[in-house]
Amino acid sequence: MDTLSYKTVSLNAATVQKEWVVIDATDLALGRLASRVALVLRGKTKPGYTPHVDCGDNVIVINAEKVALKGNKMTNRVYTRYTGFPGGQRFTTPKEILQKRPAELIRKSVKGMLPKTRLGDKIYGNLYVYAGPEHPHAAQKPKEIKLNEI
Repeated sequence: MDTLSYKTVSLNAATVQKEWVVIDATDLALGRLASRVALVLRGKTKPGYTPHVDCGDNVIVINAEKVALKGNKMTNRVYTRYTGFPGGQRFTTPKEILQKRPAELIRKSVKGMLPKTRLGDKIYGNLYVYAGPEHPHAAQKPKEIKLNEI
């Protein structure tokens, strides 16, 4: 019996094969989209997943302005932030965010699903979100994937 075939392979920064993928957010549920994007960013869809290494792909999300929120979530959900000053509590809804900065809604959702560590910050840097259908990453030859294929 060859014992070398049973060794656990642990990836490192030199052996990781990073790819570029495009996901179209048109009419996709925000939470489902964000969770699947977070899986691809972390590399959990690859057979050689290593938890302490950035082994995920670079993800481009297009048509961020067309993301779907079911029911009354567009107006009833409220995001709260605090400026740090007295009386500085600010409230926004997903509808307001989509009007001002459509890509920010997806970024905020994905960031909440990534680890809150230095590695999570590095992985978050591999996410590119664009409001419209065009993106400037054609030179990387990204492949398009469907949400249910992940």
